[in-house]
Amino acid sequence: MFDKLEAIENKYEEINLKLADPAVISVQEQYRSLMKEYSELTEIVEKFREYKKLKKIINDDKDMLNEKPDKELREMILLEIEEAEENLERVIQELKILMMPKDPNDERNVIIEIRGGAGGEEAALFSGVLYRMYTRYAERRNWTYEIIDANETELGGFKEVVFSIDGKGAYSRLKFESGVHRVQRVPTTESQGRIHTSTVTVAVLPEADDVEEIEINPADIKVDTFRASGAGGQHVNKTSSAIRITHFPSGIVVTCQDQRSQHKNRDKAMRVLKAKLYEIERAKADSSIAENRKLQVGTGDRSERIRTYNYPQGRVTDHRIGLTLYKIDQILDGDLDEIIDALVTEDQTRKLANQ
Repeated sequence: MFDKLEAIENKYEEINLKLADPAVISVQEQYRSLMKEYSELTEIVEKFREYKKLKKIINDDKDMLNEKPDKELREMILLEIEEAEENLERVIQELKILMMPKDPNDERNVIIEIRGGAGGEEAALFSGVLYRMYTRYAERRNWTYEIIDANETELGGFKEVVFSIDGKGAYSRLKFESGVHRVQRVPTTESQGRIHTSTVTVAVLPEADDVEEIEINPADIKVDTFRASGAGGQHVNKTSSAIRITHFPSGIVVTCQDQRSQHKNRDKAMRVLKAKLYEIERAKADSSIAENRKLQVGTGDRSERIRTYNYPQGRVTDHRIGLTLYKIDQILDGDLDEIIDALVTEDQTRKLANQ
């Protein structure tokens, strides 16, 4: 591992020199490519340099001990060695994590689909709660989001809502959200005060890059236009601007009716279709994906129950890692980092154990 780290540091320094070369700066495409690579290597190089600094402190202190210092100085040196060795162990673990193969989709934007499951109107209302939770989380991280399609109910919930989140590392933070989210609470329509259990399914897809060139044969799709429908709000349109795209080879059907412009709705629907086809293609191309998913926190399957939101007890429990937090209001307001950090850590720990 350390030979590889030395090579990475040397490459990092080479790139640094190139970035200072006026001839490179003048070629924007080359400069941007080098800056991207430089940025990607910075964290691991800084961590490796921290490792080397700690190693030097330990070696220097051991040399001082060989000189047989007086008792007081010896105790100080031993304490410094103990502290440096503890930090060194932590840094080595962090380096192992940084050296693990990265998910190539981690830096992608995402498309999220939320659909009400068991529970009727109550499930639709909680779909709206989850939509707000994810968009509030996006706002906290200065990401942008946009509705692609929504089927609203009279009470302000969503039978389904599809939206995009654009931001650095969006998929890396949200990829473990796929699955069944269960809510336990007393509905406003419940006169007896009984707790009801409802479910909502969430799917998180990495958005396909134009560079990936997901080719769609025009003969393989059927595009229908229709009048947007909804509960009477912003999604109702008097013209046939809504779009439905059917992809015959895969059987995927995508709709978009959020915009009044037919052209914009078609573009958004194609983004969703490409994301779904990209997901299918990467599963086919990577024969090890099934095995990799066994090492992840959950499978990402929509049928897997991953989390429960219990309103009466004010708790949120993630069943995959056994994490329970009594801060339901903060979490539903987009304060998701504690849960996501725990999921990422668990995933990294499993992968390290299986290396």
